Amino acid sequence: MQHWIIHARRALGRAAVLGAALFAASAVHAADWPTKPVRILVGAPPGGTADIIARLLAHALQRPLGQPVIVDYKSGAAGTIAVQTMLSAPRDGYTFLLIQKGIASEVPLAIKVSYDPFRDIVPIAQLTRQGLILVGNPALPARSLAELVSHIKANPGKLDYAYFGIGLRGQTIGVQFNQLAGLDTGAVSYKGSPPALQDVMGGQVPLMFDGPATSLPFIKAGKLRAYAVAFPNRISALPNVPTFSELGYPELNEVGWMGLWSAPGVPPAVVARMRDATLSALQSPELRRQIQDLGMEVGTAATPDELAADVRASHERQSKLLRAMHFTAQ
Repeated sequence: MQHWIIHARRALGRAAVLGAALFAASAVHAADWPTKPVRILVGAPPGGTADIIARLLAHALQRPLGQPVIVDYKSGAAGTIAVQTMLSAPRDGYTFLLIQKGIASEVPLAIKVSYDPFRDIVPIAQLTRQGLILVGNPALPARSLAELVSHIKANPGKLDYAYFGIGLRGQTIGVQFNQLAGLDTGAVSYKGSPPALQDVMGGQVPLMFDGPATSLPFIKAGKLRAYAVAFPNRISALPNVPTFSELGYPELNEVGWMGLWSAPGVPPAVVARMRDATLSALQSPELRRQIQDLGMEVGTAATPDELAADVRASHERQSKLLRAMHFTAQ
């Protein structure tokens, strides 16, 4: 028995030494990091909202990190190509992902993916918060949401809304609004926001739920009419546009957010430093103004665990909506 205890103590001692060595190596790695350019993958093409935010963030991070921050576009397959690129890269803290939370809460429900949305991608920091805006062609006779609901009911089956991303929030929020308001609008699928907006402005499809960054310039130019914002509060860029909650639809207040993500296995100290640098960059008055000018709010300082919990909650809500639609992942 005494012999076994001696061996056990020696084993524990070796484990402690090994653990201390690994901790020391991680600490050294974090102290030295970064020693080369940091790459931020964007799961969308240049010119979109994610691209704009990525370039603004990359510029703001270069000074605190002391290294160039490169924006690398890996668009396609609803952002999953960017996810796979990150997961294939070394877990050394030089490759991160900038993308909407829908990559975990929505996309895996809409298409079959090869990654686990709750284990393979880890949220680090929330960059922006935004809600979808219900926009319409200015030629519509309805000038308010109440008038729009009455107009749709007076013309059953005659009005459609545009969306992009089958099974994603831009489609399901329209289904949800139909259910809540007792409407029967149809849905027309597009490959992206720009072509959908062009058809809304052209009168081919009268309505659309769109993100603020892409629709805001057309709203301000009078080419689109904004009816309501699916967000807990009014957005500063459109102070006169009410929220759905104000108008009697509190269920339509889902907060979308864009975040910085990491693969699991990256040294925790490196992740913590990247998060701190990102949160610090978001305090820049210039960056905050630029984000607000896009119709979005600056992200909160929510912890990675809080962000992960929000992703799970959104995933469950979206799953419930899709089940009610009898939707099957593609």
